[in-house]
Amino acid sequence: MNTPTPNCPPTLTLPAPRSIGLLRPLHWLRLGWRDLWRCGAVSLLHGLVLALGYAALMVIARDRFWLLAGAASGFLVIAPVLATSLYALSRALERGEAANFGLLVATWGAWQHQRRVESGGYWCLVRFGLLLALAGTGWVLTSAALITLFSPEPILKPTDFLRHIVLSDSWLFEAWLLLGGLMAAPVFASSVVSMPLLLDRRVNTLQAVLASWQVVVANPLPMATWAALILGLTALGLFTGVGLVLVIPLLGHASWHAYRDLIDANALPERTLPIAALARTKVS
Repeated sequence: MNTPTPNCPPTLTLPAPRSIGLLRPLHWLRLGWRDLWRCGAVSLLHGLVLALGYAALMVIARDRFWLLAGAASGFLVIAPVLATSLYALSRALERGEAANFGLLVATWGAWQHQRRVESGGYWCLVRFGLLLALAGTGWVLTSAALITLFSPEPILKPTDFLRHIVLSDSWLFEAWLLLGGLMAAPVFASSVVSMPLLLDRRVNTLQAVLASWQVVVANPLPMATWAALILGLTALGLFTGVGLVLVIPLLGHASWHAYRDLIDANALPERTLPIAALARTKVS
């Protein structure tokens, strides 16, 4: 008889969702801003790395619209995974522990360590990240099919999309936005608290996704507000480029506080770093 792994239990015990006010997401942003400046360079490093990556993509894909669209879509769906160490930093601050480069290294290094020593553990987060990547790929392919089938002209560059889709008198741009919203909504509902929960508690991917959906069902309007804030701030960061340096860590830290506000996960077993990885947190 196989013994279940300790970090990915087979049961579907779900944390209880909490009800929040409509403007509560603004409080999360305030707390995220506080955490950003308390962590300093270690937090801003996340935004800097992604801003440099985005700049490189803009140079490479400036005349390749679908490559640029794919990169932007992938950025939005993978961002919760990339922010994993930001959640860990906010958790450390909450506990009065060291929030430094050592913790960042330990958090990401835990995946590689636990891949060798057990079948579950932090790789639940990796599996969820792969699901988000598949969702992003599906959106790009569906979007490309819609535009290719109905656009009056070939869309090869961003300026072609602006001229023939956005500024045209056809219904195609509205249909494209509607399709994007229909595909983005379940992705957001599945991920709003999933990654912080997977980092913080020993749950599997299905538990995390179901818990996230419970939160959205219990708080539809506040979650719509939170989604709009995420989209708006991310769009601002992408438009300015350099704004990503602040936007990414701000949203990452705020997402941790969203998770803490939205569900009560105290009854679930805590997920801890392996001893080998935990030792690295002593590095400043």
